[in-house]
Amino acid sequence: MNRTQSESRILLLARLCLLVGTVCIGFSAIFVRLADIPGVVSAFYRMLIASCALFPLWLIRYRSLPDRRTFYLATLAGAFFGIDLSLWNSALFRTSAASATVLAYLAPVWVGLGAMVLLKDKLRKHYWPGMILALSGMLFILGLQRIRTLDFGLGNSMAIGASFFYAGYLLVAQVGREKSGTLAFTTFAVLSSTVTLLIVCLLRHQTLSGFSHHTWLALLALGLITHVTGWLSINFALGHIRASIASVTLLGQPVITALAAIPILGESLGTNQIIGGALILAGIYLVNRTWPSPK
Repeated sequence: MNRTQSESRILLLARLCLLVGTVCIGFSAIFVRLADIPGVVSAFYRMLIASCALFPLWLIRYRSLPDRRTFYLATLAGAFFGIDLSLWNSALFRTSAASATVLAYLAPVWVGLGAMVLLKDKLRKHYWPGMILALSGMLFILGLQRIRTLDFGLGNSMAIGASFFYAGYLLVAQVGREKSGTLAFTTFAVLSSTVTLLIVCLLRHQTLSGFSHHTWLALLALGLITHVTGWLSINFALGHIRASIASVTLLGQPVITALAAIPILGESLGTNQIIGGALILAGIYLVNRTWPSPK
């Protein structure tokens, strides 16, 4: 196999992993709803369970600390992700879930700008049209009436803040994965997120025990399916795919959530959700179709 064929296969694998990761994190909201505990607490256990699964695998695979660069970048990325989850879950209690979702999904805008300014990436010509198309789908799902009532109170400001930290995670992960393995980077990022969220829970005097078996099962699914499987897949992809491309592709998450909610939560799809979902998928396709090379 020549070098070109090898790179093409790796790129295809990276795209498949990004798809798998998008599907897995699409179940995040489902598992959080099923857990039925404060969002910041479910976020903490999501990371703690993922840490318990990943750390032994890292010990078996490496048995030594990663280099200083990988350690610092993974720790920074994990802190960003922990703050993102903390702000996002807090926003859900201070504004509508729909408003918080749309504002948090501004992340691809910040990733695109950060990629150009900080990482000096040359974005493909279809990036911005595709991103705008996908974000239009999000706005369509939200609905015109809700858009008109958006304000910049504490809840919506927190959701916007979450989008910044989510974008920061993706950009740092792209840089970190350039010279580190998926397992090492993900493990230390998850450990950092766990510590960050534990501090937030303690500062907010959250109860961390006394949950039902039903809640623990939902938390296990959140940690193992959403985070271990989902973010191992996404972090592998970020070693071969630009964060700007990945951030738009991850906008497919609410489409997965809406489809999964039909059989699991008994919800139904409205016209706005169907049209909005189609726009999101069209935007993702547009961003990805003219992107021939990994870097």
